[in-house]
Amino acid sequence: MTCLSCRTPVHTQFASPGLVEAIVEGGLDPAGDPRWADSGAVSPAEYAHWAGHLCGMACLRMALGPGAPSLFALRDGALAYDAYTEDADGSIRGLVYAPFARYVSEVHGLDAVVHRDLSPAGILDLLDEGRRVMASVHFGIRHPERPAPGRGGHLVLLTSRTADGAGVHFHNPSGTTAASRAAGLPLPVFECFFAGRGVSLPGLPSTHL
Repeated sequence: MTCLSCRTPVHTQFASPGLVEAIVEGGLDPAGDPRWADSGAVSPAEYAHWAGHLCGMACLRMALGPGAPSLFALRDGALAYDAYTEDADGSIRGLVYAPFARYVSEVHGLDAVVHRDLSPAGILDLLDEGRRVMASVHFGIRHPERPAPGRGGHLVLLTSRTADGAGVHFHNPSGTTAASRAAGLPLPVFECFFAGRGVSLPGLPSTHL
């Protein structure tokens, strides 16, 4: 699916968009996702173990545009650059921004820039330059009408300003509805969930528009 507002693909970190709510809020085991193989995982168990950690790969997949590799192919590339690590007990660590940016730049040819101290105004500046921003937010951003439970821990892809110019339009890999997967928020509301860091990427080539 391509977003009509920003012409960027909309992808989730789970293979079945219609099951995201059941998985992230209803306790459904991701291994029960009937479309798990579409992710590129080798088994339902691998899919279930990793999918909840792949918001960054879903953002990258959207940023790469049509024809992007599968979610787990991108995961494999990030693993090769130590952007993710897996402990002996199976605990997953990452996404680590610096090696991730090297991976994106060297393998996918995108000028990825790490921003460790990024203000909301700085986000608007990057969007105005034609860049997109993988921003660290709290996953609770899927319910912006509720008080923000915290900041950071999840990645969304900001693609543009909202139509009124005062807010941000973004794609959320763990959005539970179509409206929360491609959403717009006033900047002060977004800021309540934003951790002040992220990675910026160039915009889609004009051939994708």
